[in-house]
Amino acid sequence: MRLSVTGRSAAAAVIAAAALLTTSAISTAATGSTGTSAPPRAAAPDIPVANVKAHLSQFQSIASANGGTRSHGSAGYKASIDYIKGKLDAAGFTTTVQQFTTSGRVGYNLIADWPGGDANQIVMAGSHLDSVSRGAGINDNASGSAAVLETALAVSREQYKPTKHLRFAWWGAEELGLIGSSNYVRGLPAAERTKIKSYLNFDMIGSPNPGYFVYDDDPTIERTFKAYYSGLNVSTEPDREGDGRSDHAPFKNAGVPVGGIFSGASTAKSSAQAQKWGGTAGQAFDRCYHASCDTTANINNTAIDRNSDAVAYAVWGLSS
Repeated sequence: MRLSVTGRSAAAAVIAAAALLTTSAISTAATGSTGTSAPPRAAAPDIPVANVKAHLSQFQSIASANGGTRSHGSAGYKASIDYIKGKLDAAGFTTTVQQFTTSGRVGYNLIADWPGGDANQIVMAGSHLDSVSRGAGINDNASGSAAVLETALAVSREQYKPTKHLRFAWWGAEELGLIGSSNYVRGLPAAERTKIKSYLNFDMIGSPNPGYFVYDDDPTIERTFKAYYSGLNVSTEPDREGDGRSDHAPFKNAGVPVGGIFSGASTAKSSAQAQKWGGTAGQAFDRCYHASCDTTANINNTAIDRNSDAVAYAVWGLSS
């Protein structure tokens, strides 16, 4: 997740100085403010957390082999793109690498389409793949990238045949100002943008002192995620810390319905939140946010497990 304006200023000053729902749980899904029940869901598979963590380990190894970073323009970022693309090509996806240049360095987006489904109704799930320059970026945002990747691979394993067309994306240069996703949206003709019926964003979903935040931009997508967490008896809150600061923003600004989940960044967890979710009150949700300590040790296993399943739940439910 990119720094807010105030966060960037503060950083400059310092430098200068959840388990799968059962069918019965789905039937008791949470309702929206209008009282309308969440739409019926196709049964999503459990996303093996061991697989997600294996991807995280790969991203850590890539960073370690490339100067400790996977930031825009680095060899570590390109190796991360190549790793994901290899997995998806082998799984039967149609992949496209989009190249762009910003800050004098070449960056890449990776787009993966699953064959089939109504091409006029697209459900898209994405995450940014780049880290900041000072670290491996495992929670921010290998966590979202790994969960989206493993969900895509589950689509292939299940040979899922959704009603709507599925598209997955990994964005470059998010940390420099949502550059990759903005370029993608800007490059879409208006007729193509209107085909995207849902864009789901996953940025920081394994925070070590986690909260469970749901974007409240679109009521249908919000209800979908809230239904999943309701089935786990996990309370959620609207996302405020990350609002407008990740790759959903260009889609939202273009009129695409957006949603997503978030486990918290540099904001401190309140006492009420610690009582609700566990963890440590008064401590940041991620005390390694944008720091060199954002490694594989900076992941909460319960959060990454629950939230990876939430990715699949939403992808299956909104595309069926």
